[in-house]
Amino acid sequence: MIERDFDVPFVAELALREKQIQQNYRPVIAVHKWFARRPGTLFRAVLLSEFTHEPLRQTFYQGHSFPQIRVLDPFMGGGTTLIEANRTGCGVTGLDVNPMSWWIVRQELGALDVAAYVGAANRLRDELEQEVGDLYRTQCKLCHSSDAKVKYFLWVKTVQCTRCEQRIDLFPNYMLSEDVRHPTNVFVCRKCGELYDSKSRKQPKSCSHCGGEFSTEFTARHNRVKCCHCGVSNSYPSGIAPRHRLFAIEYYCEECFSKTPGRLFKKPDADDIEKYHQAERRLAKAKIRHVPDEEIPAGDETERLHRWGYHYYRELFNARQLLGLELSCRAIRIVRDRSLQEALATNLSDLLRYQNMHCRYDTMALKSMDIFSVHGFPVSLIQCESNLLGVSSPRKSGPIGSGGWLNIVGKFAKAKRYCEHPFEVQQTGHRKKEIPIESEWIGEHRNGNSEAAVREVRLRCEDAAKARFNGDSFDAVLTDPPYFGNVQYAELMDFCYVWLRGLVGQSHPEFTKGSTRHINELTGNISMGRDLEHFAEGLSDAFKRAATVLKRGGPFVFTFHHNNMEAYVPVAVAILDASLVCSASLPCPAEMGASIHINGTTSSIVDTVFVCRATGRFPRRWLAMNAKELADLIHDDASKLVEAGLGPTQGDLRCITYGHLVRLAVWNLKAKWSVKHCISERLKLVMSWIEKFGGPAAVLNELGEKFTRASRNQCWELSESAVKYGKGTDEVAF
Repeated sequence: MIERDFDVPFVAELALREKQIQQNYRPVIAVHKWFARRPGTLFRAVLLSEFTHEPLRQTFYQGHSFPQIRVLDPFMGGGTTLIEANRTGCGVTGLDVNPMSWWIVRQELGALDVAAYVGAANRLRDELEQEVGDLYRTQCKLCHSSDAKVKYFLWVKTVQCTRCEQRIDLFPNYMLSEDVRHPTNVFVCRKCGELYDSKSRKQPKSCSHCGGEFSTEFTARHNRVKCCHCGVSNSYPSGIAPRHRLFAIEYYCEECFSKTPGRLFKKPDADDIEKYHQAERRLAKAKIRHVPDEEIPAGDETERLHRWGYHYYRELFNARQLLGLELSCRAIRIVRDRSLQEALATNLSDLLRYQNMHCRYDTMALKSMDIFSVHGFPVSLIQCESNLLGVSSPRKSGPIGSGGWLNIVGKFAKAKRYCEHPFEVQQTGHRKKEIPIESEWIGEHRNGNSEAAVREVRLRCEDAAKARFNGDSFDAVLTDPPYFGNVQYAELMDFCYVWLRGLVGQSHPEFTKGSTRHINELTGNISMGRDLEHFAEGLSDAFKRAATVLKRGGPFVFTFHHNNMEAYVPVAVAILDASLVCSASLPCPAEMGASIHINGTTSSIVDTVFVCRATGRFPRRWLAMNAKELADLIHDDASKLVEAGLGPTQGDLRCITYGHLVRLAVWNLKAKWSVKHCISERLKLVMSWIEKFGGPAAVLNELGEKFTRASRNQCWELSESAVKYGKGTDEVAF
């Protein structure tokens, strides 16, 4: 059972490593972007802890098949739980109210002839090369070859001065590249626009071309910029969609690659600017069939776009991007094989997050950061336009740069090959080794197998709170529900959906609606009036539905974390309403501290893995009677994470505390719990019990220096060893 056999240090170390570069451990996630995916290693460990009888460290790298086990995920999202259960032979049923979730998981688990797919993708790219390849070439400034390939076009937003009506560049600073992956720091001269090197990052030298002194006087800060022509201060944004100016190019020249240290940058020349104007003219003449006309609806995340003057999805792209995407859609539409067409349509949907004018250029890593790198719609002042085709070289096995068709197709093909031959990554010291799991595979049908290898896979685009199961029963419920207001899934996924729906929507009733937004989506959302009570009611209804089809004593397991205790209270209500007992709250890292939206913040990277059952048993010592006893349990949890190589921050310890308080609240309130109370009253009952216990403050106070000396901010580190830990035997039955 999970309560007894879930090896926290072992799983935590695996999860930490997986979240470094998740696509290396679980390549299947590269099928399409989904937000806040939890580690696959975590859910594999949950399954094996429950359904095998040997130590987890022994069984984790072995093949397994549980054809008699059926698993339900009422919030399937990106499909992590279903993939891990399907891989071990379980029958799986997944629900999600978002049609993009349904589509992505369908593509992950669907059969595909990978060789035929790669051939079709190559033909598509060859066709695009003929159509628009010239728009992504530039003249090398060293050898003067006109066949150098652009990796990235860099654009700066501009505004019109309110006094002199001249255009003003909104440079937040003038740095193009840091001396990390390039020999020097590279700056843009604000006077002549040329690029020049400087050894000093903090005190750049004068421009080597015009002699202009470096100054930050005219940089854009705090929504204000001083006009370099007349000196008046201007504010932005103005509510009118901004214009952009091409100011730099990073390119790849086959001839000069081995002769030049670092990257190749240049100021765009007249030919580069003319090629963009060509794209504008070609787009104006083209009969547009696939570029979406949909407006951007109001929302918590899209409100930022509206402030900047963006009101239609097509306005988030420039002319060259729209031309390339339109031609891509046309080529995909004429692919006759449906599975290949849908795979390429999925690729285009995923490609969109790099082919738009809201990608940023990472001046340290020197690459494009996709629009969703911060789980929102960032509107930065510098935009990075990637090469639509992707850049290849006979000298390198993989793509050069990011954000093109070559990159997306390579990741997708690797993902589907992984489904045929899954593996685990085992680390010994500093060495990583892929361990093939020979007997396992992922999908509804096994590709390339002459025998009829078929598994039960049921995917439904449906509200879990209203789902009907028609007599079905399940051995386990495994899920990763929304974390209240952490990610606005529908608002973000609409960005891809409006394009994908136009390509394949007519064949699928799941794509009938013009938006993925749903009133019953379980995310807090001010614009749609979804508050904590809405979240609690929806979570409760979904949990109750799932619990009624869960076999008695079967595990109902889900992950959760949030920075506020208030967001945990609906979790306790949902468990109690479903007549379940929380038999364990286990810590496991599920984010990477170095992630852009987490690094340097007080956020937690540690989830609580809640294990719930209608009947079962758990160690008696877990029933803490006061803050001191609970602090001792949290100290044990923290020690297990340290063994895994994670030094918990204050945010991590806080979230672990929240999880335990929910578990104890459920245990102590279950005897007199009634769903007849209104939702606000049920929330108050839980919060009242937690406050009576002393609340998080009392527990953290009992932790003393363990908490106060912990780091306030996330700064990810990892050790190379994990140590076993003991388990108690004195248990409580329920």
